[in-house]
Amino acid sequence: MEQPVVAFDNVGLRYGQGPEILHDISFALEPGSFQFLTGPSGAGKTTLLRLILLSLRPSRGLVRLFGLEASGIAGQDLTAVRRRMGVVFQDFRLLDHLTTYENVALPLRVQEREEASYRAEVMELLAWVGLGERAHALPPVLSGGEKQRAAIARALIARPELILADEPTGNVDPALARRLLRLFLELNRLGTSVLIATHDLALMDQVDARRLVLSDGQLHRYD
Repeated sequence: MEQPVVAFDNVGLRYGQGPEILHDISFALEPGSFQFLTGPSGAGKTTLLRLILLSLRPSRGLVRLFGLEASGIAGQDLTAVRRRMGVVFQDFRLLDHLTTYENVALPLRVQEREEASYRAEVMELLAWVGLGERAHALPPVLSGGEKQRAAIARALIARPELILADEPTGNVDPALARRLLRLFLELNRLGTSVLIATHDLALMDQVDARRLVLSDGQLHRYD
């Protein structure tokens, strides 16, 4: 059997000597799965995503990514693991000195691919998210919704094995949210595992997918 893409076993997280922010978190993301992470604001959704990305390390418990124990991943191995993920952050993290096209193409440039091999692919994806005419615009002149769509396109362009998306439709209208959701679903159909953190019930109701429900730092329900 294939190993889970992500597996948490009784994971807890605290900062310093303070109380645990997350406690007794156990779940698994199977290869090719599509799941939502939901719960009220402050429940710990973003923190859990940061644990998966290894920008935070747990205070206790076991985290495995692609079959590797997180505590043993560092240096070049950490870079390699992160390249297997596509991440959509709430604060977008676009590079202001790069155009929309260049920001979206960045994961492919990091792979040292020739631009001729991916230019059409990047432009097609930009058109899909409604940014075809903004390809040469710099992030400072983009609206919040346009930045959101650019961040989503950048996360998807390299067809990673795992997508982590933190409120990916929070700055767009319902029609575009449905269009972006179809993009995540299509990538999932091609084999990518997807975990979307959202509190948008209308969005989640469009997909028959499992929901991880966080509240007060605990995973209360795993549907």
